[in-house]
Amino acid sequence: MNAPGTVPSRRIVVVGEALVDLVAGADRRIHVAHPGGSPLNVAYGLARLGRPTSLLTRIGDDTFGALVRDHLHRAGVDLLAPPEPGLATSLATVTIDAEGAARYDFRIDWDLPAHGPLPRDTAAVHTGSIAAALEPGASEVRALLVTERDRGRATISFDPNCRPALMGDPRTARARTEQLVALSDVVKASDEDLRALYGERPVEDVAAAWLDLGASLVVVTRGAHGSYAAGRAATVTRPAAPADVVDTVGAGDSFMSALLDSLAREQCLGGDRRPALAALSADALTRIVDRAARAAAVTVGRTGAMPPDLAELDATAPAGQGTQPDPLPAR
Repeated sequence: MNAPGTVPSRRIVVVGEALVDLVAGADRRIHVAHPGGSPLNVAYGLARLGRPTSLLTRIGDDTFGALVRDHLHRAGVDLLAPPEPGLATSLATVTIDAEGAARYDFRIDWDLPAHGPLPRDTAAVHTGSIAAALEPGASEVRALLVTERDRGRATISFDPNCRPALMGDPRTARARTEQLVALSDVVKASDEDLRALYGERPVEDVAAAWLDLGASLVVVTRGAHGSYAAGRAATVTRPAAPADVVDTVGAGDSFMSALLDSLAREQCLGGDRRPALAALSADALTRIVDRAARAAAVTVGRTGAMPPDLAELDATAPAGQGTQPDPLPAR
């Protein structure tokens, strides 16, 4: 993904579910199959932005698994585990309401596939959603994060992306979420996630509590009301980017992809860059969050989880804010 003679970009590894969304048509009889799953969408969005990206997931050696593989291959995502013979790839049926919001009904079993060490050039490991909540895989994902945290080479990021139908008792879900927050450097959540976990507790209070648990950056998206970002050195509240909403499928995942890519471009990914992440200024947070919001705005303006590529995202940037290359070498 790098031009000849340039320094290689640092890799992001995404860990979590890949599945197929069966999206209902207007008459609810015909469904169209689309690759999906929050971690898959994040990996796909990162690769579309030119980021070297690997996905550790579990898919079957079936027709739906082939659809997932082809989708990821076209973007340049590297799969860290092969399809499993005899395994049925997970499914979700999706209904889009009149406002463009998606509702999901999942058919999924989740655990991690057998895998080797993560690539040596890994600068960040991201997880979230069903992969961090559904057993037996959730415990395996948590163990992997503990291992990577102990190694100290990679930034850990987490998006709870709560699925109330799958997360069980809210008290248990809250405790599980906070365990992962404590392992993470970067946490992104929506205001809907926070309501599912904490009721009407103010967003600012939850963000401060998550910083106290150990995160260095907490970003909360609020749909049309913008976002709130709390770091160790600064906080910012930002408006949403203008958008004509077709549907909201994949919007939060597109935001997450661009958030991580922007942190890489600000030299803030990698275990050795934790001091830089903790020191992000209000101006830097504004650049990072606004770029992520523009990516989400592109995504909601078209059908399905189709995040922008780098050229499309650059085209939304204010004058003088074009893409800058990563300044740090691969490790």
